[in-house]
Amino acid sequence: MGSKHRWPDYPTTCTSRGISIPAQFLRNIPTPMRFDVLVLNAALRQSLVAVRSLGRRELQVAAAGTQRNTPALSSRWCRQGFVFPPEEALGAYLATLDAWLERAGAQVLIASNDATIALLRLHRARLEPRVCLALADERALAIAVNKERTLAVATRLGLHVPREMVVREVGDVPAALKEIGLPAVIKPCESWLWNGREGARLGAELVVTPAEARRAVAAVTRFGEAALFQQLLTGRREAVSFLHADGEVYARFAQWAKRTSMPLGGDSVLRQSIAIPLDIGAQAEALVREINLEGYSEVEFRRDAAGVPYLMEINPRLSASVEVAVRAGVDFPHLLYQWASGGPIERVAGYRIGSWMRHLGGDINTTIAALRQRGRPGVTPPVQSLLDFGLSFLRPMAYDYLNWKDPLPAVKATTDFTRHALSRLVSRVRKGAS
Repeated sequence: MGSKHRWPDYPTTCTSRGISIPAQFLRNIPTPMRFDVLVLNAALRQSLVAVRSLGRRELQVAAAGTQRNTPALSSRWCRQGFVFPPEEALGAYLATLDAWLERAGAQVLIASNDATIALLRLHRARLEPRVCLALADERALAIAVNKERTLAVATRLGLHVPREMVVREVGDVPAALKEIGLPAVIKPCESWLWNGREGARLGAELVVTPAEARRAVAAVTRFGEAALFQQLLTGRREAVSFLHADGEVYARFAQWAKRTSMPLGGDSVLRQSIAIPLDIGAQAEALVREINLEGYSEVEFRRDAAGVPYLMEINPRLSASVEVAVRAGVDFPHLLYQWASGGPIERVAGYRIGSWMRHLGGDINTTIAALRQRGRPGVTPPVQSLLDFGLSFLRPMAYDYLNWKDPLPAVKATTDFTRHALSRLVSRVRKGAS
């Protein structure tokens, strides 16, 4: 893989923050080479999955993260690793990407971070002559990343959607409380929010009091975007994933999430492959076809107490849970590469059902969060949370990051998790002593 010398720093400027951030390049090679694929956002679990998936097929894979110790950069299948500026530093990130494409280049570019995808969409006209973006076309993306527009299409198709009200300012909260009631969930219409000065990725937030509702709505609408004030659904969470292109579905996969990084939402940390349910399988595919969303997508549902599925959202990018699909026999990162590069796309006829996958660090954080949020709607009681966490060790399953043929990313991830956990513990002890 070569020595870990740096290429010369490229001076870039973060126009959003007014600071300069140098781009650092790891693992120097004697002469510039062109890669088959550049995987951005290397800190994300799905990026490591993509690096491994594509590297195992003898493709030349480069990966870019914002920290040197990012697990994906240490993978044996990462031909070269690069340190880019933070994804939120949009100006610096784009300048660094431009410099990288000029210096090396790749046939395909894969991104999984919402901020990065928003940046690529904004500048795709200038990027696409140099690299194939693994993104759906703009018309389909504009619908898929916007929950309000997605749910409108779903309603037209006859899918169940949660009772909700669009709120555009804190002053709309009283009417939403009257219409939807409490407890409720506040969601931004789009996960990545930007007001021209600052940006943030916001997820769903459970609110149980009017004061919490006002704070959550204020956090979203300060970016000038609308929020969804939505009924709370606490049933089983299921998702169906596709590789769709030219009106054909080349692969399908379904999973359910037993636990997620936030008790009522967020990335799944304990999930299992399942047979595609007849109801949501047909509904999800109809939605993807109606939007004409090409490439990879994951369509999420939440069931109510009666088992009725309600559409939550579409993720038009590789999802954090995608490794359970890869290990079950549906190699979505490779299929995505085939689609983006314009080559033939393999058809996947089936996959293994019943495969379990666990993100241990995320599961630890999820269990701690459940203990702290005890008593809130939909949160498992403390004793049951601890019991479920412990019993999961007795169930045969695979673990995120852990691959015996590629052990270093798991070592890096464990070290990083331990360091951050100790740092948080020391901080709490100091606060308690002060």
